[in-house]
Amino acid sequence: MQQPRSSLLVVFGFAIRLLAGLAGLAIGCGGGSHSTGTSAAAATTEASSGAPRIESLEHVDTSELTDPEKKLWVDLANDQLSPCGEPISVAKCVATKRTCGACVTAARYLVRLVMEGYDRQTIVDQYRGRFGRDGKAAAAQPTVEDAPSRGAPMAKVTIVEFSDFECPHCGAAHPELVQLLRTFDGSVRLVYRYFPLSGHVRSMPAARAAEAARLQGKFWEMHDRLFEHQRDLGDEDLKKYAQEVGLDMARFQSDMSSETVEKRIEASKQEGVKLGVEATPSFYVNGRLFREPPRALAAYLREEIEL
Repeated sequence: MQQPRSSLLVVFGFAIRLLAGLAGLAIGCGGGSHSTGTSAAAATTEASSGAPRIESLEHVDTSELTDPEKKLWVDLANDQLSPCGEPISVAKCVATKRTCGACVTAARYLVRLVMEGYDRQTIVDQYRGRFGRDGKAAAAQPTVEDAPSRGAPMAKVTIVEFSDFECPHCGAAHPELVQLLRTFDGSVRLVYRYFPLSGHVRSMPAARAAEAARLQGKFWEMHDRLFEHQRDLGDEDLKKYAQEVGLDMARFQSDMSSETVEKRIEASKQEGVKLGVEATPSFYVNGRLFREPPRALAAYLREEIEL
């Protein structure tokens, strides 16, 4: 994927440190990277029938775009279907001030993708992966019930993270996710799902330790220690962290080796496999796979909150 333009940092100044921390995470552990999924055909809107192109929209700032970028955005906004369920373009939805506010956010999303330098087809794929109405994106929703979560329980935005405690990319993402929860306090919830990779020999024992801690109500305390000490995940290290967070050690060691704990971790991973997770960390935001580089997560969350 092409790199984003530095001007985007002006728009999201509050996230400069966050974006810098996430900039190196475009490819996760496991060697996979998120493609945009399927190739999309041209949208069928009134624009394709020769209707006048709408070139500016109220509440949608295109002033940062160059002339070629503005042309691309105009084409996209007039060609892509409204996310509000009507057979009209995003541009017409905004221009005619439909009651559904998602169109303004969708038009701004197209501006951001153009500014980041993506080609037209990639933008179309990203847009439809997020706002498509074919039901495919909505069908692939990860389970959040009975999974550890932090942040506002009734938050408007839920991030589900499939993660591996030994993965350095997950470790780098950890403090940034904590910062995101602070930045969007009350609006974002983070749900953790296990996805230990076979190539990381200590990822499964670490997941077992986290799950054993969860059974005593101390998941996030253990989670944080595991990511803060990724190079120290030996058996004795795990016992030390369990003692530090105040676990019943006899129960902890029993749960660590239990079949129930192993099955729960494996069930989480298998759900991720079915959803198409190939690398860690992988994020689902409000039930849809986040397909952009992790550095764009802050901007994506802000857009979700605006919907």
